[in-house]
Amino acid sequence: MTTWAPDVLGDDYEQLTIPLGLDPDGEGQVRATLVRSRRAPATPRGAVLYVHGFTDYFFQRHLAEHFVDRGYAFHALDLRKCGRSLDEGQSPHFVSDLELYDEELNRALAVVREETGAPVLVAAHSTGGLIVPLWLDRLEHAGGSAAAGVAGLILNSPWFDLQGPPLVRSVGTVALGVLGKVAPKRDLPGMGLDTYGSSISAQARGDWSYDLSWKPLAGFPIKLGWIRAVRRGHARLHRGLDVGVPSLILRSKVTRFSKQYIPEVDAADAVLDVRQIARWAGCLGNRTTVVPVEGARHDVFLSTDEPLARAFHELDAWLDDHEARAAATVGGDAATGGDHAEMATGA
Repeated sequence: MTTWAPDVLGDDYEQLTIPLGLDPDGEGQVRATLVRSRRAPATPRGAVLYVHGFTDYFFQRHLAEHFVDRGYAFHALDLRKCGRSLDEGQSPHFVSDLELYDEELNRALAVVREETGAPVLVAAHSTGGLIVPLWLDRLEHAGGSAAAGVAGLILNSPWFDLQGPPLVRSVGTVALGVLGKVAPKRDLPGMGLDTYGSSISAQARGDWSYDLSWKPLAGFPIKLGWIRAVRRGHARLHRGLDVGVPSLILRSKVTRFSKQYIPEVDAADAVLDVRQIARWAGCLGNRTTVVPVEGARHDVFLSTDEPLARAFHELDAWLDDHEARAAATVGGDAATGGDHAEMATGA
């Protein structure tokens, strides 16, 4: 598992296959794929492990380059059945339990730590922003996120709750729990809007180029068993987690849902309800900084130029503070940041 190969992103990137054995959900052999930037400094000040969301994979070179320019080694993980890790005959992104991802997350973290010897910032987007805090909470209770080498958490529009009216989250969740257990691979009806995809893709109305077979405009079908797993993850989050490290949450300032592309979705989250992100942000535990970014899209790092610049400014401000706290920590224990809770707002 130590042979790096050329990656689809070009000469500056390499990929490593992480075999995971037989799929517990019955879809054959599964694997994850770790991507790294070859531009990383020989002695990095830290490392980043990035985790994507649903109907997504890592392609954001500009995000990797930003971290590398700050002196960080950058890695990204395509989870099982996602992006580079999707094999023929598999249901894209399908798992029956989000805890299954712990295997590739643990193994990817181990590779990053072995290669860099540096403390790791874990960054995650959307559904990844739910998967990763749940994983870190389990790490914390098993011996400590900091002890495992994690120094901080950066979430980009994390999926903290199910959007829609309250009835969907109450009665609807009960129904999803039953149906997801009985018919886990049946598609959830009524999905498939291309609003967000059209806003970001250079093949539609956006500016970003990526593989539409790995990230289709209208998204992959949502399976009942997968959404059941997500709702169980939401419930666990809502009871309160302890990720064990300081967190930054970046999100758009407003939500704008639409059944078709309209210019307004270029300056809003067209996927998640940002009020839910604000509501549940305090459930992470430890020091949490929440920053709404004016004009940002669902993936704040796929926003138009001005909000993208604001998002990077906010990221850098948090990194500056995080690095200063780490340097000031007696004995070099830079990961925990104490138990102080901080909620910051502003664009």
